[in-house]
This record gives sequence, C-alpha cells and structure tokens, in this order.
Amino acid sequence: MADRPARKTPKPHRAQVVRTDRLTPHMVRVVLGGDGLADFTAGECTDHYIKLLFPAAGVSYPEPFDLEGIRADFPRDQWPVTRTYTVRAWDPAARELTVDFVTHGDEGLAGPWAARVQPGEEIYFQGPGGAYAPSADADWHLLAGDESALPAIAAALERLASGAARPDGATHAPVRAFIEVAGPEEEHKLSVPDGAEVVWLHRGAAPVGEALVAAVQALDFPPGQMHAFVHGEAGFVKEVRRLLRVEREVPREWLSISGYWRLGHDEDGWQVSKREWNQQVETEQEGLRPAKAAA
Repeated sequence: MADRPARKTPKPHRAQVVRTDRLTPHMVRVVLGGDGLADFTAGECTDHYIKLLFPAAGVSYPEPFDLEGIRADFPRDQWPVTRTYTVRAWDPAARELTVDFVTHGDEGLAGPWAARVQPGEEIYFQGPGGAYAPSADADWHLLAGDESALPAIAAALERLASGAARPDGATHAPVRAFIEVAGPEEEHKLSVPDGAEVVWLHRGAAPVGEALVAAVQALDFPPGQMHAFVHGEAGFVKEVRRLLRVEREVPREWLSISGYWRLGHDEDGWQVSKREWNQQVETEQEGLRPAKAAA
C-alpha cells in the first residue's frame, strides 16, 4: 500500500488590527482586516473559531512566516503559542473579522494582547473551525454559557433574529438564553429575536457556572424538540450536560456542549487533557441514562 502524503498545515492568515473597542470592563473587541484575509471565509456556523498564533517569548521568526517551516526548524518550546477564540462576526464585503476577548489585567496571553494592541499591528491565525448553528428544525433553542461563550451566543441570537419564516409562520423558534457574567457592568447590548428570553446572570463571588446550572435546572422547558448550545467552563458544562442528557434525555445530536476552558488550566494544559475529560464525562453520564425497553 502506498504511503499517504503528509497532511499539510493550512497556511495561516495574516491580519492587521483595524480598530479596538472596550465593550465592558473585562471585554475588548478587536477588528482584524487587511489583504491577508482575502481567502478567509466564515458564516456557516455561529460558533466559528480561529487559532491566534503568538510568538514564543523572545523568539523571532523568519519572513515570510511559514508555520510548517517553524515547526520543522525550531525546538517545540519556541513554536508559536496558539489561543482559540470565537469569530464574533465576519463582514466579507469590508473584509473585517471581529473577535471579542475576555481580559483580566495582565493575566494570560491573548487578553493582555487585546487590551494593548494598536491599529496597524499584525497577527497570524489559523481557521476557521466550527460545528454549530441553530437548527431550523428545532422547536426551541437553549443557549447557555459564561463570558467565553458570549460571542458565540450573541452570533446565534443574531442568526435567529434574521432567520427566514418557519413552516408555522413564526420567524424563529422560541429561545431561552442564559449568560453568566461577573456583574451588571459586564452586560452589553445584543441583537435578540423578538420574544426571546435572554437572562443575564451575575456571578458575584459565587463559583463560575453555579448560577447557570441552577437556571437550566429551574427552566420550564417548552414543548417540542430543543436544540441546545452550552459552552464555557468545563465543570459547569459537565453538570448541564448531565441535566440535559440524563435527566431530560435530550438526544446527543441535538446538543452542542463543550468546555471552552477549565479552572486551574491554561489553554495548553486544557487541550492536552480535554479529549480524555470529555470521554470520561460521556462514559459516566451515558451509563446513568435509563435503559430503553426492548420493542
């Protein structure tokens, strides 16, 4: 059997910062543009994401930037560091890509970059990836997440608000959205479908996700098939998954559920253990589901 050709790493996009805007005390919007986005496309999914490439500390790379070459010629600890962020919006006509960043002062890598970056500065990124968009076949939608999931939730709400009429004559299915943030100062304006119920939950000093789990637990589920998007800190996502899969018996194919991050882990550490964590959670929770009676 002939050897398969080596899988090539897609060429990164080269973007320039067009402008920035501080939306809330802890969220900064960065708009990227430039000729390097000529081949970029997005729009099929509302949870599209990109992987920003930050140079390793103290390391400079030859031009033109060649990620495959860097990984072949540089030791691993000098490779660019990746950070994954949701595409908040993509305007193909203006060729502008909007990304929202949660910031916590000097903590982390991408947040401090977003807080200080100036128009004209450049960054490389890979993508987009993505897997979710609100299904037109759903009878209602559940959206739940913390700050890290807010851009994807906002994009889903916009998609639903602009959707075509449904067979029942409604412009969109009912929506129940829960967004947990630190406090009221972290709320910002969203485009929301008429009649959608969007609840901002203020965390305060409580553990992240505690209010979200309680809100989903207390929700009076509308009738019909739900399509759910639940993303954010892995611990609370695990609990909401149990509520939906085990207690409510929602079919797996109607759920988009994943931990974007995990307390006590940076992205590098979380990505290493994420697959194993997800498999363990699924094994544990699927084992708790009631067995179906034989026909």
